[in-house]
Amino acid sequence: MYRNLAEGYHFDISPIARTSIKDLDIGIIRDYFMKYNTFDLFEESEDSVERILENADILKEVDGRKLCTVGGLLIFGKKPERYLPQNGVSFAHFSGNEISDELIDKKIITGRIQDIAEQLMVTIKNNMLTPSVINGLKRDDKEEYPMVVMREAIVNSLVHRNYSISGTKIRVLMYDDRIEFRSPGRLPNTVTIDKMKIGVSYARNPFLVKYMENMRYIDHLGRGIPMILKKMNEAGAKEPLLMELGEEFVIIIYKA
Repeated sequence: MYRNLAEGYHFDISPIARTSIKDLDIGIIRDYFMKYNTFDLFEESEDSVERILENADILKEVDGRKLCTVGGLLIFGKKPERYLPQNGVSFAHFSGNEISDELIDKKIITGRIQDIAEQLMVTIKNNMLTPSVINGLKRDDKEEYPMVVMREAIVNSLVHRNYSISGTKIRVLMYDDRIEFRSPGRLPNTVTIDKMKIGVSYARNPFLVKYMENMRYIDHLGRGIPMILKKMNEAGAKEPLLMELGEEFVIIIYKA
């Protein structure tokens, strides 16, 4: 069980009322355990399956009922947004550098967070220009933003947002000169922006970090922000801006 003496109970392993094992996609859970724990969930009895899922913090017993945890639903749920409407990403692409400019594309992406990450990657890539330069007799396509940086910013926003804040999704705003990743929740514990730049990190949602790390969406906790800064510096772009605005943590990545 994940606990922190300073912050108490971690929200991502708290139970969600009115849920049950029926709200989980057992096939996806089976695939996960087959790949990372090397045993077949379908060979276990019903009671054994529930016990395994409780031990994995995917289910939690409350007053004799087995309820899904927040993290369990976000990673393995059939429709997480049914019980967690704050889950998901609102994407908008503007023609210009202001939010008042013409809207080119807009999408609401929901589902399991690993699926949101993949869909958002595709959405951003489809909205990027791909300028070309002639190198000898070859044409080299150059990305406006390195996709490895986009992936890290996306996963960072999904894994570290404060899911206890309801009524708002992660916002990704794409302008002519930058992309903004706006994640609900201020920095947790004693983490500061200066500490993040040198790799100091704290897992607000250790359940999500653990499972996304196992599924190779996260390489190493704390490494993401320094990598983003390094890659954008190598691309010749203005240094990404990290800041807290109200109850949001914002990463602004400027076009190379």
